[in-house]
Amino acid sequence: MEKTLILIVEDDKYILSILSMFLKDEGYKSNVATTGKEAIALFYANNPDLIILDLGLPDIDGIEIITQIREKSNVPIIVVSAREEEYEIIEALDKGADDYMTKPFYAGELLARIRVALRKTNEHPNYNDAKIYKSDNLTVDFIKGLVYLDDDEVHLTPLEYKLLKLLIINRGKVLTHNYIINQIWGYGELADSKNLRVFMASLRRKIEKNTSCPRFILTQVGIGYRFSSE
Repeated sequence: MEKTLILIVEDDKYILSILSMFLKDEGYKSNVATTGKEAIALFYANNPDLIILDLGLPDIDGIEIITQIREKSNVPIIVVSAREEEYEIIEALDKGADDYMTKPFYAGELLARIRVALRKTNEHPNYNDAKIYKSDNLTVDFIKGLVYLDDDEVHLTPLEYKLLKLLIINRGKVLTHNYIINQIWGYGELADSKNLRVFMASLRRKIEKNTSCPRFILTQVGIGYRFSSE
């Protein structure tokens, strides 16, 4: 069985060697890049299964690398960066990063996040191809546009259905407020995070048994929302 290939993009040689070592110990193959240009070249040459990306590279900002890769691929991207400002995390997620960790980090936690990202990719290679989603007591029929709880139909507004579908096809991934607003209302429409919270609260009331401890729609405080992948 071919080993999973992970592309590590990191200009700190010490961190790079540590990452390479513990990934090897866990049975992964790795390519390493210390510049953005090298990272892009290795991405096209080797088609990695996952990318670990530092944002502060000497030639190309990591955000631009995320943008370029997302034009071609949905490969999982985990950002590991010293940048810890909220707006920087939001920008990386908006551009298409799947996860974000700040330095310093625990190797065990990074490995756990790698496993989650790879599991989602292997189990659901393309969520958009799914005809029916079912988890616990929630069922969504994407062909008919119908939603059920315990076999009872739930009546959603068209906008609530669009929100639910967007969350489900991106389940496990944090979607920022801006990303959701742009996907649902469009760049040219008037919408804000306050209105989004109102619609999310309404959707939760319809599909969650306990809105104070939601099973499906999880809030990432100050950033956005994530639909549970479990």
